Amino acid sequence: MDLPFDGAISAFFETEAPDAIRKEIRRADKDDILGGDFPYSEGLSKKTYEKEIAKLQIELVKLQHWAKESGARIAILFEGRDAAGKGGTIKRFREYLNPRGARVVALSKPSDVEATQWYFQRYIDHLPSGGEIVFYDRSWYNRAVVEKVFGFCTDAQREHFFAQVPDFERMLIDEGIHLFKIWLNVGRAEQLRRFLDREQDLLKQWKLSWIDVEGLKKWDSYTAAIAETLTRSHTDHAPWTVVRSDDKRRARIEAIRHVLSQLDYARKDVRAVGVCDAGIVGGPEVWHG
Repeated sequence: MDLPFDGAISAFFETEAPDAIRKEIRRADKDDILGGDFPYSEGLSKKTYEKEIAKLQIELVKLQHWAKESGARIAILFEGRDAAGKGGTIKRFREYLNPRGARVVALSKPSDVEATQWYFQRYIDHLPSGGEIVFYDRSWYNRAVVEKVFGFCTDAQREHFFAQVPDFERMLIDEGIHLFKIWLNVGRAEQLRRFLDREQDLLKQWKLSWIDVEGLKKWDSYTAAIAETLTRSHTDHAPWTVVRSDDKRRARIEAIRHVLSQLDYARKDVRAVGVCDAGIVGGPEVWHG
């Protein structure tokens, strides 16, 4: 089987990955959680996961009905390293929602025209209308992390972004938009394991890009950029919620639970929503490099 990028991910694993990461991946069983500081040693069982997420997805249907009836506007940003689980989490949010009122925004790199515009302009075009839930699969925070790591923006442009983003987000909230910023945090060993799996899976190879391959070599640069971003853009009016995603099932449940817990929608079943797991979800203090 031909591997994407001539097997660059496997080659990185064999020749460039830190020895400790390589050993951890090799000795782990399929259901083991990699990384010694995760609060659980094994992934959530499929039976428990399906039971919990079914209850939460019913609540999401109620939430969407309330949004449509009330005209509420909800924007949920998903950020995180590559393979942190953004797409899979968004999929579970939307699985039983009416797609007409639950859009995903996943923008490619700016066009030549967009590159001349105000940085936030192309994201504004996709903000929710009344009754809509919009999921941003990556967002305006590209400038703070990916563009910084790969040199796609200047330091001055990034500083300008940090100067503007708190006021920009305050305007969204003052306008009445319910804004959620979710950072999915995955450890180094788990990220590499997921990339290796994608490299071998014909149904998932399309998810890999040159950015993913090169990004494996830039773990420390990403760590520094992420830490600075969470510090400088975590505000009282638009806080970051960090969800530890080394266990995808727990991450999906806790991300949905967090959003539901923050909104007072009609016919809300508080018991079904439950209480967020403080070991999995929290503020920037939960994040680890």
